[in-house]
Amino acid sequence: MLLPSRTAVLNELYGEKELNVNQIMTRLEPIYGQERQFNKKLYVEHVMALEANGLVELTSYEVDEKDELVCFYRMTQEGQSTVEKYVDKKYRKA
Repeated sequence: MLLPSRTAVLNELYGEKELNVNQIMTRLEPIYGQERQFNKKLYVEHVMALEANGLVELTSYEVDEKDELVCFYRMTQEGQSTVEKYVDKKYRKA
């Protein structure tokens, strides 16, 4: 059984200092990459929804070599509590 993709995004941030959407997608691609919904636009929306709900926070940003904005996020204490409460230990990253 797979975690819902938004939960999987939150789970990827568990125990990490910070990640950006590209890094999260690279990690999740082996599991979710064949799904039609596996695209950057949707995963940016997942991260933004998690941020709006106080589960992750923006830590820094930069412009990459393609002149695209890259935002880095980390999990908040509320996000950590949410993962510990709702994600089975066998799925947790750390």
